[in-house]
Amino acid sequence: MEVILKKDVDNLGFTDDVVTVKNGYGRNYLIPQGYAELATPSARKVLSETLKQRAYKEQKHIEEAKKQAEKLNNLEIKLTAKAGAGDKLFGSITNGDLADALAKEGVEIEKKYISIAGGNIKRLGQYEATLRFHREVISNFTFDVVAEA
Repeated sequence: MEVILKKDVDNLGFTDDVVTVKNGYGRNYLIPQGYAELATPSARKVLSETLKQRAYKEQKHIEEAKKQAEKLNNLEIKLTAKAGAGDKLFGSITNGDLADALAKEGVEIEKKYISIAGGNIKRLGQYEATLRFHREVISNFTFDVVAEA
């Protein structure tokens, strides 16, 4: 079954992509949840017209995303957290904490677009995160987790 995605779906595709999925997944989950619609010939024509009209606007979004990604090059983020014996944290550092720290430095990004390697952080040290500003602009970012004084 071919569907046109209305929203970004993890591990499947981005908005306005035409993807092939199993019948049950499309019929029972994607379409009822509003994530996709059937890729009928008329829907494909509407999609192609929409993509033509959106091409110019898309270029502006890409340029803005690249500017945001450039801000990361000179940025050093140190997240402080309470730590116990050794380098183990009380609690954990999540992508939400990193999004808040980046927002304080002037880089606005939603936490759902931040992916920390290994998931939650439970130890002190240096870590790497992948930030997706746009489907074509993905940046890797290194940050430190340090103990509270």
